[in-house]
Amino acid sequence: MMLGRVLRAVRAGAHRGPLAGSAFDAPAPISVSSSAFTDGGRMPRSSAGKGVGDNVSPPLRWTAPPSGTRQLVLIIDDVDVPLPRPLLHTVAVIDPAIDGLDAGGLRPGAAGVRCLRADLGHRGYAGPRPIPGHGQHHYRFQLFAIDRAVPDSVTTAKALLAAMSGHVLARGVLTGTYER
Repeated sequence: MMLGRVLRAVRAGAHRGPLAGSAFDAPAPISVSSSAFTDGGRMPRSSAGKGVGDNVSPPLRWTAPPSGTRQLVLIIDDVDVPLPRPLLHTVAVIDPAIDGLDAGGLRPGAAGVRCLRADLGHRGYAGPRPIPGHGQHHYRFQLFAIDRAVPDSVTTAKALLAAMSGHVLARGVLTGTYER
């Protein structure tokens, strides 16, 4: 708890994230929602990460992507982590015919979902685990509709960002918060 208090003012900030550049701007919006929390609201403990909660991804729904969408990409990041840039918790490529995911749907082997390696080296959902005492963290569930298929050879977040750069048709975000 002491470390969290010492680092309380140290935050990455959304402006330092890999998704902040114009290559990820979108001409159209997608609405993203969850029955587990409202936009800007507290995420349930069941969605918190290992050792904190059950590490079960929350249910998500979104509006139909624009025509020409070849893939959906979901990236969950923590913009308040005390690091030089936001931490990418979860990275997934989703079949554009899917209009949402049930609770626990962000896992390797789920139908229509391909989980890629995120910042901490894991595949699949990694829920909130902020440092105790650091204050409220914002977790952005960012959904992108892109106009190209992501090759199977793309297995990491870094390679995915390069593949989707400049190919975003629509973008939506749902923000959940969590604090320990």
